[in-house]
Amino acid sequence: MIDLHRIPELFVDVADTLVAEFDLLEFLHRLTEHAATVSGASAVGLMMLDQNDVLRYMASTSESARMLELLQLQTEEGPCFDCSRTGQAVVNAELAEATGRWPVFARAALDAGFRSVHAFPMRLRDESIGALNLLGDEDGTFEPEEVRLVQALADVATIALLQERQLSRAGAVTEQLQGALNSRIVLEQAKGVLAQQMGSTPDAAFEILRRRARSEQVRLSDLARSIVDEVERRAR
Repeated sequence: MIDLHRIPELFVDVADTLVAEFDLLEFLHRLTEHAATVSGASAVGLMMLDQNDVLRYMASTSESARMLELLQLQTEEGPCFDCSRTGQAVVNAELAEATGRWPVFARAALDAGFRSVHAFPMRLRDESIGALNLLGDEDGTFEPEEVRLVQALADVATIALLQERQLSRAGAVTEQLQGALNSRIVLEQAKGVLAQQMGSTPDAAFEILRRRARSEQVRLSDLARSIVDEVERRAR
């Protein structure tokens, strides 16, 4: 299931993200994409703890993954919640057999076409700051070495995130993430604006936003804010 040939490329790309002007939202979205590419997952979602130790949705590879992440937040059940609470990975969970464990999440994920799920903590030493959720559209099992590899990806991403700001205290980490959470709200608004204007899906609108941000060499959050501000200005 794991594509070992993509590992060096992934680490180079993570390093390149940190060398360039850092955009936390873009970094997290690229992390979900890398996790999907390396693991073969059909979709990946990511949640992180805010300054009050409450899980918040941050990034995903698709709208279906985003909706399942939000469902976990609404029901307070699911692999990300278990992973965040225990600090331990949830691996090889077959959704058809998990309706007792996660009654709402498992059924919704099955209805969305997924069959298996794994969740990995994003942690610094023994402290978890979030979780990476991998969804498969067919039954699949990670071998022990594959579990270690995906966990290493989550660990390295967490370290990279902390190193970028050269943070020395945990409070600063959550402060940075809180800023990203605020930007996430604006990003969802901008996605909605573009999707309505173009008659497209939210996923397509988001990809247009990302391409434009790269082309104009601006942060994704700054571009989203400019779009929302323009709509508000015209509405006055």
